[in-house]
Amino acid sequence: METLHHILFGIYPYIALATFLVGSVLTYNHKQRRWGSKSSQLLEGDRLRMASILFHSGILLLFFGHLVGLLTPPELFHALGISAAAKQQLAMTAGGIFGTMCLIGLAMLIHRRMTNRRVYKNSSGMDIFILWLLLATLLLGLVTIPVSASHPEGHVMEQLMHWAQAIVTLRPASHLLLEVSFLYKLHILFGLTVFLVFPFSRLVHIWSAPVGYINRPYQLVRRRVQHT
Repeated sequence: METLHHILFGIYPYIALATFLVGSVLTYNHKQRRWGSKSSQLLEGDRLRMASILFHSGILLLFFGHLVGLLTPPELFHALGISAAAKQQLAMTAGGIFGTMCLIGLAMLIHRRMTNRRVYKNSSGMDIFILWLLLATLLLGLVTIPVSASHPEGHVMEQLMHWAQAIVTLRPASHLLLEVSFLYKLHILFGLTVFLVFPFSRLVHIWSAPVGYINRPYQLVRRRVQHT
């Protein structure tokens, strides 16, 4: 049992993250021109807008919230006067709000993709799989909120932080989750699987987001005058 635990939480994270990084680079460099988003927005643009806003806003806020919350050294929080209990309360509140936003948007997207015949036929197997995988990951994350509330001292949050920071610093990490509830472990495994399949799914299009367009200088367009 301990061997399986070590594989899942000591080895699998590196497989998932390595696949995410290497796969994203290879896909961006060699397959970007062949990316076919098969966008269904043209099929149902008005109904998609609200779901898309809720989903994308919620998932981005959750991602950066996890990134900052898990990878910021506890000493920094303590230096700022934020106790483990206060940090956990903040994580629960923010996670609940952002998670609910994402859940509503994701549920709308899944319902639309599964019930609209034209949208469904325009979807690949990965398009459908990634939506259900995200839903399972999100629901598991929301379920952990009441579990965290039953441990207001914040020790569980600190264990998760120590595990995540041990992973990114290449230190032994699996033993740090031995005493953590299985709900957290399932949430972590599903989340790692999202990273694993990221380069092979529609999510990879985030690397092509036109962020640079915001700072791009204006283009001056002049009409050519033909002299007679």
